Amino acid sequence: MTFDDEWAAAKQSAAAQGGASYDLVVTQDDLGAVGHEAFVVHGELLKKSDIASAGATGRAATECSTRNLAMGSELSATLSTWDSQVKTVLQMYAHISNHLDYSKKSHARDDEAIAASLRHRNGSAMSVSEIQSYVK
Repeated sequence: MTFDDEWAAAKQSAAAQGGASYDLVVTQDDLGAVGHEAFVVHGELLKKSDIASAGATGRAATECSTRNLAMGSELSATLSTWDSQVKTVLQMYAHISNHLDYSKKSHARDDEAIAASLRHRNGSAMSVSEIQSYVK
């Protein structure tokens, strides 16, 4: 019996005995897509968030302050809070993107190592029953 045949029979047997079927599946493509979206959102937010004094809000705060308007310092304080919060969100998106990229690569390496360890010297796959003998 081939590995695929034996594996299908083992899954069918587990399902018949009341084994729960899984309902959450994450593929490498899913991880890559989420990581890519996080990267894209990070880039867009970085471009459009008016961070620090370089943006229009910073220039307005400076202009108000040079004209001795109290609104200038309040606008600067608001900008400082906005800047801090945007940087936190940017950091979160960067972390998500980097983590998913790392996870995708790490799991691919793990899968390759596991697949290699479950083969005989001649390259043929071990049977499910042979693999189970290592678990017992």
